Amino acid sequence: MEWILIRHGIAVEQDEWEGTDENRPLTEKGKKRVRQAAAGLAALGCKPTHLFTSPFVRAYDTARLLRTVVCPGLKVETREELAVGANPEHLVSILQALPSDAVVLCVGHEPFLGEVASLVLCGQVLQNFPFKKAGAACIEAEGKGKAGQCRLRWWLPPMQLRVLGKRARMTRQREPS
Repeated sequence: MEWILIRHGIAVEQDEWEGTDENRPLTEKGKKRVRQAAAGLAALGCKPTHLFTSPFVRAYDTARLLRTVVCPGLKVETREELAVGANPEHLVSILQALPSDAVVLCVGHEPFLGEVASLVLCGQVLQNFPFKKAGAACIEAEGKGKAGQCRLRWWLPPMQLRVLGKRARMTRQREPS
C-alpha cells in the first residue's frame, strides 16, 4: 500500500481574505504550481486508486487539479479526517482499512500532514516533518501500515516536482512522432 501525502497549493493569505478559513481559495500562482507539481507526480508514475481531500476549498481545489493530470478517472472524496485540526490517528485508521494494493493520494494541510508522516514513520506525532505548499511524500505501508513501521519512498518539495514534470514534458516533445 502507498500513501501519497500532498499539501494544498498556495492560497490567499488569511489577512487578505474576508471569508472563513475553510473557504480560502488558491491563488492563480497556486493553481499554476499545483498543475506543475501534478505533472511531476505523473512523471513519477503515480497511479492512485483513491483520491482523498480535506473539505477546505484550497485543498479540494488542489485535489481537483491533481485529478485532471494524475488520475482523471477517480472521484475526489472529501474526508473530514484531512481537515485542519484533525487527529492523525483517525486518518491512519481510514488508510489502514483500505485494500493492501491501494495507492491513496491525500490532500491536506500543515502541520497535520507532517504529523501523519511522523506517526507512521517514527511511531509518534512529531513536528519535524514539514510539507511545503504543493510538496508531497510517498510512504509505503506494508500490511496495515502500523505506526512506526512504514517506509519513506520519497519526499519532494514542490520545486522538485515541478522540475520532474517539466523534464517529462520536454522529453515527450523531443520524441519522434
